[in-house]
Amino acid sequence: MADETAVEATGLEKSYGRVRVLAGVDLNVPRGSVFSLLGPNGAGKTTTVRILSTLVRPDAGRVRVAGFDAVRDRRAVRRRISLTGQYAALDAEQTGEENLRMMGRLSGLSRRRARERAGELLERFDLTAAARRRVGTYSGGMRRRLDIAAGLVGDPEVVFLDEPTTGLDPRSRQAMWEFVASLAGTGTTVFLTTQYLEEADRLADRVALLDGGRLVAEGTPGELKRRIAGRRLDLTLADPAAYARVADRLGDIAVLRVPDRLLLGVPTDGSAAHVRALLDEVDPDRDAVDRFAVYEATLDDVFLALTGSPAAPAVSTAAAAPEEATDA
Repeated sequence: MADETAVEATGLEKSYGRVRVLAGVDLNVPRGSVFSLLGPNGAGKTTTVRILSTLVRPDAGRVRVAGFDAVRDRRAVRRRISLTGQYAALDAEQTGEENLRMMGRLSGLSRRRARERAGELLERFDLTAAARRRVGTYSGGMRRRLDIAAGLVGDPEVVFLDEPTTGLDPRSRQAMWEFVASLAGTGTTVFLTTQYLEEADRLADRVALLDGGRLVAEGTPGELKRRIAGRRLDLTLADPAAYARVADRLGDIAVLRVPDRLLLGVPTDGSAAHVRALLDEVDPDRDAVDRFAVYEATLDDVFLALTGSPAAPAVSTAAAAPEEATDA
């Protein structure tokens, strides 16, 4: 594996009984980057992370992390990685400082170095004022920050973050995004799984989309969005009958379908001429479309177009800002 590669997987396969979870997955994650693995529920994301972090052995394939074989050299890999799950794994009866000092000692640091490292991380995560409070008194955002800080005690080369902002309020989520970006800025590799496509769009240098145990797409967020269209024309139909009629007319062209909102989305280049042509095509009698708007394409659109499923928990258009909105 080249020095610039932090995580490499080739032909990764895994089955549980008769259920094939991974069917030949290839991954290559450069050092010092943020890599996001997306996919619908049951796609194989968690199994992939467990294999890469040495918790599960693959049935077939080759895996190298931080320069070591993840099967033969598990101990060497574990000394160089950090894995943070969806829920904080902390001792609620200890203080924040005690949790970090304990992790330092478990990582092989001397008492003095463990105390120094705890202080460094408490300051970095803005937890110094709460350092001597029991973790049971922390807010959800504070617990999440301390949990990730605990995973960094050993100064890992690769950090696996499994849905790090689940359950956080918007302000805490924003702070976490800034932290993840700063981690990559110091040369640490971040392998991120998330249910928030906006999170991957904002943070990831590269994104891989997993569906049915196979990679269906990989690239930068911009490359993936351009793959389906640079922009999207959203059509709000007049009634359910109009929605059904237009949806049938569009077929596979529609990259967004939200029946309960009578909403359909189709790719467009955003030009007035193309928008007019699309409207004339889908609504020649001008009685089906109630409203329309042009949006920048998002990873939600990529997710829906390539997996045939909305992103968890649902396809959202709230984050996209319309360029124009006009009555049809």
